[in-house]
Amino acid sequence: MSNPLDTDAGSELFSSYEAELKLVQADLNQKLDQVSELSGEPRKSAIRLAERTLDEASELLGQMRIEKQNIPSATRSKINQRFRNFESDIDGQKRKLKSLSDDRKALFGNRYSDNPDSDQQLEQRQQLLSGTERLDRSSQRLRDSQRIANETEGIGRDTLADLQLQRETIQHTRMNMLESEGYVDRSVKTLRGMARRMATNRIITVAIITLLVLLIIAVIYSKFH
Repeated sequence: MSNPLDTDAGSELFSSYEAELKLVQADLNQKLDQVSELSGEPRKSAIRLAERTLDEASELLGQMRIEKQNIPSATRSKINQRFRNFESDIDGQKRKLKSLSDDRKALFGNRYSDNPDSDQQLEQRQQLLSGTERLDRSSQRLRDSQRIANETEGIGRDTLADLQLQRETIQHTRMNMLESEGYVDRSVKTLRGMARRMATNRIITVAIITLLVLLIIAVIYSKFH
């Protein structure tokens, strides 16, 4: 493992990363030990947890690589040695995790066999084929759903286009109705004017006839008297 933490040799930030990395490494070692004792699905879950912890350790190591560039040259040699020790430790943990991940018999339990002619291997193949068929059916259902969604989207676009056309037609009809109402109003006004003129002409005609009758009566009366 790495040398003890020497806070006088590096920056406070580097020392903070270093202390945090030690904790993460200890946690990673514990997870790797747990993986060795498990098999099947629990082992897969433990490997995933270990991989996440390893990613965290690698990220801390990257931060330390950046930070050590800011340390004065006089003390950087000790820092570089400690950093290389951490790199070596993490590389060893990576190799151990890879070895645990490659142990297929431990991953798959007693169902795994290297003999392709065994009943267990045949069962594995059948399970894989069954899984592939289910995946194909699921993919087909997804494609059908996508096709239906595209068709529904096309119908929606057509419906919106029809509604827009109907809206424009209604607006055009409304404008025509308003224009027709204007024509009707003007026609009513014209008819009313004509009616008033006819009434006026009738009154004038009656007045003229009355005046002529009175004149005739006056002429006749003057002749006999």
